[in-house]
Amino acid sequence: MHNIKTNFDKLFPIVKEMLQHKVNDQGNFVRPGPEAQFSDLEVITLSLTSEALSVDSETLLFSKLRSEYLVDFPNLIDRSQYNRRRRALFEVIEQFRKKLAHKIVEAEDTFLVDSKPVEICKISRASRAKICKENIDTYPDKGYCATQKVYFFGYKLHGVCSLNGVFFSFDLSPASVHDIHYLKDIKQLFSHCRIIGDKGYIGAEQQLNLFESARIKLEIPMRRNQHGYKPQPYIFRKARKRIETLFSQLDDQFLMGRNYAKSFSGFKTRILAKITSLTIIQYLNKFQFQRPINHIKHALA
Repeated sequence: MHNIKTNFDKLFPIVKEMLQHKVNDQGNFVRPGPEAQFSDLEVITLSLTSEALSVDSETLLFSKLRSEYLVDFPNLIDRSQYNRRRRALFEVIEQFRKKLAHKIVEAEDTFLVDSKPVEICKISRASRAKICKENIDTYPDKGYCATQKVYFFGYKLHGVCSLNGVFFSFDLSPASVHDIHYLKDIKQLFSHCRIIGDKGYIGAEQQLNLFESARIKLEIPMRRNQHGYKPQPYIFRKARKRIETLFSQLDDQFLMGRNYAKSFSGFKTRILAKITSLTIIQYLNKFQFQRPINHIKHALA
């Protein structure tokens, strides 16, 4: 088992460096009420550390902290307060993730887009499950994963990453939403670039709209029964495997396929923490260890 305190100490200086201009001397964002002894920066770092170490259960995390690391975290808060504060810091963590991504990849004009299913419960339980159903606008639903050839209940994670595997943007949608609708968000975030996707993004109208509105060239493989069929160049097919590998890493080390959240707010915060944890490990590999950024298990102690 990796040491929580050792890895916490690796990540905390990065979190502090990126966010120090937004917090006070105690590491807290200014808010009404008494000063928190366990700072906001420590809450963020503990969240990222636990996800990096595949400890995605808050009950398990706090059980280990109180039994093995109480001396290392003398101002530790209780689990429910940690959960509330982590959810309240969602926007801050997202800004932090974006800053890390732009530090790792300063200039990029080619990106990869893809989606993956994120199941919240088995379909047999979907009708009676109350998970993430507190708001009708964020209800999960039933969808189909063409690559795995299975139906699932939950959400789709849509992501755009660089050629070397750094997430620049991501979003969640109900499982039934078609991948092509995510392109509407892409044109608000990117411009004057090339984006490589799979056949789920085929659509001449959408490709033309992306190019005319944001000068985005969408590279999509043609179906064999399409008029004027040409195979996609090998270099694009090879590049697209990077984001597929990235999704596999999220499932393997960061346990993306397991969900303990009860609300959509908690669910999206956990997804963000997993992706941000992956990004900060990539940052460590590049700037501190000078190794390939996607050797993510090598950064842990």
